[in-house]
Amino acid sequence: MHQTARPHALSHVLPSQSFEELLGGGGGPATVDSLRVSEWSWRLLVVRALLDSAATAPAGPLPPLADGWTLLSRAWAVSKEAVEGLLAYPAVGVWAAHTLRRLRGTAQDDAPLWTDTGHLHAIAAAAAVRVGLEFHTDVPVRHGWVVLPALGAMRVPGRADWDVAEVSACAGSVRIAGHRLGGPDWHALTELRADGCTLLLDDTDPYRDLRKPATVEPVGSAAEWQELFAPAWDILRRTDTEVAGALAGGMVSVVPRPRTERFRPHSASSGDAFGTALASAPDDAEQFASTLVHEFQHNKLSAFMHLFTLYDDQGTRLHYAPWRDDPRPLGGLLQGVYAFFGVTAFWRRRGHALGQFEFALWRSQTAYALRAVGSADGLNDLGRRLVAELTRRIEPWLDEPVDARVRAAAALAVADHRATWRAYHLRPAQGTVHAHAAAWADGSPLPRATDEAESVPVPVPGSPARGIDTRAVLLRWLLADPEGFAALRDDPGAVVAGARPEDIALVEGRTVEALGAFRARIDRGEGDPETWVGLGLAARAAEDPAGDGLLARPELAMALHTELDGRAGPLELGRALADRT
Repeated sequence: MHQTARPHALSHVLPSQSFEELLGGGGGPATVDSLRVSEWSWRLLVVRALLDSAATAPAGPLPPLADGWTLLSRAWAVSKEAVEGLLAYPAVGVWAAHTLRRLRGTAQDDAPLWTDTGHLHAIAAAAAVRVGLEFHTDVPVRHGWVVLPALGAMRVPGRADWDVAEVSACAGSVRIAGHRLGGPDWHALTELRADGCTLLLDDTDPYRDLRKPATVEPVGSAAEWQELFAPAWDILRRTDTEVAGALAGGMVSVVPRPRTERFRPHSASSGDAFGTALASAPDDAEQFASTLVHEFQHNKLSAFMHLFTLYDDQGTRLHYAPWRDDPRPLGGLLQGVYAFFGVTAFWRRRGHALGQFEFALWRSQTAYALRAVGSADGLNDLGRRLVAELTRRIEPWLDEPVDARVRAAAALAVADHRATWRAYHLRPAQGTVHAHAAAWADGSPLPRATDEAESVPVPVPGSPARGIDTRAVLLRWLLADPEGFAALRDDPGAVVAGARPEDIALVEGRTVEALGAFRARIDRGEGDPETWVGLGLAARAAEDPAGDGLLARPELAMALHTELDGRAGPLELGRALADRT
């Protein structure tokens, strides 16, 4: 039995085993090979659409696009594999999609349109260099750099922001704007090498940033990436050989970004760029390995969704995503559960305290999100089947034993994120607030949640004042680096952005101190969502029923406190809400 993708110009048949592997969040090397082949067809379709749309677009100071295609064809005649590999390069996919959107009027950019369409000449030049052709052509210059995709970039100073330079090859010598390839002005891409896997560290391609063109930013510490990549790859191989083999067959490049705060890595991927991951400089090899797993899960699902439709949703309905500060549309939530299923599986095999914490945290949050997405409107039958299969696989993990201290830390992080997200993104109906305030003023029991005549609150967009993961980051410090945690006690915000002394008291278990500090902030009129949720967490730790009320409905507690002009004590409100929820 095989699964046939929806019809394209080229049809693809996904073997039944690969289809089932992908539905279950997996996919071995053979499955990834199938996805690579289908993504190659997808890439050709996008490039063909771009060329058709650009047929009447002005070429600016560059040669006609037909000349670029002719040079590509010459290279193809020498080595089909080399040209296919270049056209399949992830940043080429971003270029094609971005430029096509510009041509169709759905994307904007400050750069002249000819610099985007004319990037075809740079791709053709890179292909010609790869296969050893003699040639000459003009290519775009962006902010003083000429980029040859998957090869590197030449600095050509003294040029306008948007300019043109000649690339030529003769008798084995390649020159860009008169500068020799390999000379002091040439910045070649670094290869990250490990036994069984090689990735390009792409810090030059203007389309590497996945969303919009970026300037060339050569990494000053490529050696640091290499030093981390080899042990990261070793961790992947020892953790799951099939995952490692699949990743080696599908990943092509890593886009380096500046280092972020410890335990707060940033990474991203794109459905336009199969085979790449954008990642901040990792804290360590294990984090690097986890990031590669995370982003390759996104890569696989994006490729799968180029073949099969999983949902029909316009993105107007927003949902809670336990790994984000902001509400997400259905497609984003589906991508998230797929990625964090893979992340959970990775940490499940890491036995140290931090690994157990990540496993306990993400198994709970991923299972929670799967339940939410499984009941969401918009999923089709295949989408529901994927969610059901992921759920079937992750539910047994919820019962796997984890160290009690670690389990408590993960439970705190889970409750914190869910409640703080509610406090920021849900707004109780005004009628509900008035009814509760009137009952409180009369000394009557508050209305029961099931009796309230209100619709389900709709999430509102927005960004919290600090990351919702702030206390989770403190917990990671506490578990992974107790000495480092001790050093940040006096001024936690200097190390963990947004952290406060009362957060330190909470995660260390100094419950009475934390209760008093959170309550004092509210009494001073500084009761932001983090403070109300912190009070709920501390109250729960003290076995005060107020904790359950404040964590279950923080948005209502905050609104009711404001409606009553602070006349109701926060803990008293929490107990009343707990009694009626």
